[in-house]
Amino acid sequence: MGLENQFIHETLLAKFGDSVSDFNQIHDILTFEAEPAVIKEVIQFLKSEPSLNFNFLTDLCGVHYPEASEDRQFAVVYHIHNWFENVRIRIKCFLSGAQPEIPTVSDLFRSANWQERETYDFYGIRFMGHPQLKRILNMDEMTVFPLRKEYPLEDGGRTDKDDRFFGRTTDNC
Repeated sequence: MGLENQFIHETLLAKFGDSVSDFNQIHDILTFEAEPAVIKEVIQFLKSEPSLNFNFLTDLCGVHYPEASEDRQFAVVYHIHNWFENVRIRIKCFLSGAQPEIPTVSDLFRSANWQERETYDFYGIRFMGHPQLKRILNMDEMTVFPLRKEYPLEDGGRTDKDDRFFGRTTDNC
């Protein structure tokens, strides 16, 4: 019998207690939240525990929730895969908007190096302990983080486009 989501859930609760929460299944992927203080320990456990063996970090990305409470304005989302059993899980870790920081996992998964740098570059989330946390795609001189939702989607001063041509109507039409 393969690795079951219920077993993963129970194993993580037994090891980490209230530091892991909100377990649910979304499109056959077990999803849960972990506290920032234990995220590295959780990922290390998922990787090294022989009964779990999550040996591949598929993706790591950031999300900005500007309307959320101050302590949940940013999230780092990890997708981890057990290739042997073909089981994937998603871990969400919410961070403060004032100081979005989280421990690096680049020493656990080499692929996290560039993924953490990209997340820093676009969202400003700092990965503490990262060996070379600097911008990867944007210019070093940039003082903003372009994927944060604190910027307008469009330039209100543009006069070269008509919203009617983009499927939007105005009240004056």
